[in-house]
Amino acid sequence: MTDHPTEEFDEAREIEYLRSTPVETVLGNHLFVLLQLATVHLASTPPNLPSAQLVIDAVAAMLSATGDRLGEHASIYRNALAEVQQVYVRAVALPSEPPETE
Repeated sequence: MTDHPTEEFDEAREIEYLRSTPVETVLGNHLFVLLQLATVHLASTPPNLPSAQLVIDAVAAMLSATGDRLGEHASIYRNALAEVQQVYVRAVALPSEPPETE
């Protein structure tokens, strides 16, 4: 049993939310969630580089395809991607830990 009551999914309310929310906002929210996913994989021990790279590539492709059509926040999304890419590059450059020997 959980301490939080579960809210039943209301499809009509979800559809209305999607209709009433600017597409740029929905896409931006998803871009940030994807970038968080990449950082979770980069923060793993050891970092899950293939998974992080897949997410980074997907976000980069989305940003490339949409250009400035994401509105006033497009540069924020590009900057966030660049930061995650820098973390990835640093993770790739880390020396691998040698296996423990007995």
